Amino acid sequence: MTGPRIVLVGPMGVGKSTVGALLAELLGTDYRDTDADIVAAQGREISDIFVQDGEPYFRELERAAVRAALAGHEGVLALGGGAILDEGTRALLAAHPVVYLSMDVEEAVRRTGLNVARPLLAVNPRKQWRELMDARRHLYEEVARAVVATDGRTPEEVARAVLDALELKQA
Repeated sequence: MTGPRIVLVGPMGVGKSTVGALLAELLGTDYRDTDADIVAAQGREISDIFVQDGEPYFRELERAAVRAALAGHEGVLALGGGAILDEGTRALLAAHPVVYLSMDVEEAVRRTGLNVARPLLAVNPRKQWRELMDARRHLYEEVARAVVATDGRTPEEVARAVLDALELKQA
């Protein structure tokens, strides 16, 4: 198979970047994050892209970044929280080992305080986070081969659970 060994999806703040980097280390491979790809290519933060150019423009950048990463990266890949909104992206993910990292709203509050620079959570973050998850949860589940709950777990425990779920061995 070509493409990533593991693709991580899930809501903002779930730990995709932290767990992804740990998984890459455990597997002896590279880690890549499509949000970081976008920031590097644009020379500005995602929140600035949302404010200056709007969400539709960001989603176009995201689609292209995900497509490129799925085709050209063979390590561990983390996608931005909204990448699964695109039907074409979901279709591409069907050929890859996708793991949905899940958490409930209380865990999201504990981890991020829901007060960091998240453009989609600018007003009433708890309510907006719940609404985002209501709209996205079924899409995360649709693309995932496995679901790993992160609530109350360390990043190391989550990484081991991902490896177990995909029946992968450490390097």
